[in-house]
Amino acid sequence: MRALSFLLLFTLCTANVSYSQQPAGQSADAATARDAFIRDLLSRMTLEEKVGQMNQYNGFWDVTGPVPEGGDAERKYEDLRSGRVGSMLNITNTSDTRKLQEVAVKETRLGIPLIFGQDVIHGFKTISPIPLAEAASWDLEAIRKSAELAAREAAASGIHWTFAPMVDISRDPRWGRVMEGAGEDPYLGSRVGVARVRGFQGDDLSDPLTIAACLKHFAGYGFAEGGRDYNTADFGLSTLYNVVLPPFQAGVDAGAATVMNSFNVLNGIPATADAFLQRDILKAAWDFQGFVVSDWGSIGEMIPHGYARDRNEAALRAAVAGSDMDMESGMYLTELPELVRDGKVPESLVDEAVLRILGLKYDLGLFADPYRYADAEREKRILSNPARLETVRDMARKSIVLLKNEGGVLPLSKNGGSIALIGPLASDKDSPLGSWRLTAEPNSAVSVLEGMQAYSGNTLAYERGVPLAEGETAFVFETKINTTDRSGIPAAVELARSSETVVMVLGEHGFQSGEGRSRAALGLPGLQQELLEAVHAVNPNIVLVLMNGRPLTINWAAEHVPAILEAWHLGTESGHAIAEVLYGDYNPSGKLPMTFPKSVGQIPVYYSHLATGRPEYPGNDLVFWSHYIDQVNEPLYPFGHGLSYSDFRYADLKLQTTEIRPGGSLEVSVRLENASDTPGTEIVQLYVRDHFGSRARPVRELKGFEKVFLEAGGSAEVSFTLSAEDLAYYTAGGTWEAEPGRFSVYVGGSSRASLHADFTLTE
Repeated sequence: MRALSFLLLFTLCTANVSYSQQPAGQSADAATARDAFIRDLLSRMTLEEKVGQMNQYNGFWDVTGPVPEGGDAERKYEDLRSGRVGSMLNITNTSDTRKLQEVAVKETRLGIPLIFGQDVIHGFKTISPIPLAEAASWDLEAIRKSAELAAREAAASGIHWTFAPMVDISRDPRWGRVMEGAGEDPYLGSRVGVARVRGFQGDDLSDPLTIAACLKHFAGYGFAEGGRDYNTADFGLSTLYNVVLPPFQAGVDAGAATVMNSFNVLNGIPATADAFLQRDILKAAWDFQGFVVSDWGSIGEMIPHGYARDRNEAALRAAVAGSDMDMESGMYLTELPELVRDGKVPESLVDEAVLRILGLKYDLGLFADPYRYADAEREKRILSNPARLETVRDMARKSIVLLKNEGGVLPLSKNGGSIALIGPLASDKDSPLGSWRLTAEPNSAVSVLEGMQAYSGNTLAYERGVPLAEGETAFVFETKINTTDRSGIPAAVELARSSETVVMVLGEHGFQSGEGRSRAALGLPGLQQELLEAVHAVNPNIVLVLMNGRPLTINWAAEHVPAILEAWHLGTESGHAIAEVLYGDYNPSGKLPMTFPKSVGQIPVYYSHLATGRPEYPGNDLVFWSHYIDQVNEPLYPFGHGLSYSDFRYADLKLQTTEIRPGGSLEVSVRLENASDTPGTEIVQLYVRDHFGSRARPVRELKGFEKVFLEAGGSAEVSFTLSAEDLAYYTAGGTWEAEPGRFSVYVGGSSRASLHADFTLTE
């Protein structure tokens, strides 16, 4: 009865759904032809064939070998031959995708082609910086080009569809998957997500060098309790609408072809079975025309969640809630036909899902030519194009953030001066590739050692100091960190003692962040802190290069080390990009997309928090205000922070008017000066505070940013247009609107910008 009541509640919402809406960029005649084609095909399908389109399998068979006999592989092969598979993932070259496509097209009754999907997260063969690092560039065009390169390489290798971008907002760096997103802010996250969708999909999905994007994870995955992957998320409607959903809606508006739901429970309901999210918001309110794919096995995971009693109920709940494709659990295939025949799931819901899936196959051009992505010559040409290296190198340079630079340590001199390069990540050619580099060649990154050798001549010497990882490292296994081998520390100390400058490359192994890699402590892993302090004791003239996939707690380094460079995991060209910044050939311009905490105890710590009723120190010894008794409230490095070799100064903040009327706007301008002899780029950031509303409002919210290049000694007036629409939010009345009242605008180089002015939004 519980399942049937749930079904009846949402069937009414979907009874009159239309699939003839004109896709973006398509003429009315083309849209009509598309709709007629997929509806005609649907009319000729059996129930089992329809459900087959909703079934996605992981690669299960080496297609260069014989047809599988026995076991799970044979069963899946028979499903493929009988039209009970609509999509496959982790098939990563044109030869294999063509052979599998031939089975689907030539051996099934209707010859419906497969969609091949793959986790193309930040590159395919050529690896770009991790998405969190790319977000630190605040360079939307560079991010678009990075996604475009990944799409071209993947498409040339037979892939049609990527499970990216991840647009989850997260304020907890313990969660390993922060490396896969754009950080803590919904405005920046929305802009980055749109850039990546456009990079992946281009202007025409039928172009065989584009791939379909997938917004994930819908919704709330980034708010996993304790930062522990796959854990429960628990927050209210204000956070849902104001923080979690905006990047998804922006991606849908940009034309994202698919959406993936998430592993987590939200408000007691697994996202895979959440009709409020998938039907009411995504498909109804936002008019999303693509399809929803489950995350890996998440339909079956509703059983251990305690939400479905068995496979049958799990399949029912997911289908009714709007999950269109089942990734790898196999439950739709075995359960849905019976559920439809028993009247528990209307066949119209299956038809809806299948039309959405067939629609994407049509848009990809697979019905016109199922093998359009399987061109071996194109694959070879694209994967060997030398221009790809400059694309990822440019992205890597722009992603680096200069956290600290005291005493003129950076940039390093190219003319003399001995340099000690120390640290387990300095010569590492694998960790810079990050976590999601499934199709890249292992150990294919340029190391920092290799990058610096091009500048240093005989002035550079290297010692590892300590190993970071022990034994085999791989995407699917825990990474074991060295905590006992100190044998290399004495040699590193002696090298530091005899050198003028020390560059230390420390941080996380590439497989210490990503899916399933949450951390309870965020300091330097293993023996690296011990190594850092031992070197500092004999030579404090240190440049610390951090290589990591999340914000770290580096309080000791921030206090004792004069220069700190946040270099993330920067991909294939990592070492070259880092060396260019170290030696001053590239002036760093990156800004943090996520706050760096002083301690794990501060988490969640983010700039756009609410003030509370007791936000300020009362000026006496009384304890009754919102604070810690053993640590300050402020983070180590705030959102938007990032230094430059230039000296940028802000002045003369002006508002065109002090009043915005409904539907109107105002212009905000500021003078930016480069008070140095070094040309550079500054990311000018605009924040707004809404002083009161029907809901308590954040102390600041990012509403705009501009990248501005200034020559040495140059200046420019930087302008923003702030509209009433920019001030809208999800109100207590359940509407998205801008409420009249008093506002402050702040402009500067981080979320701590001090220049400000006030204005009002009138009735």
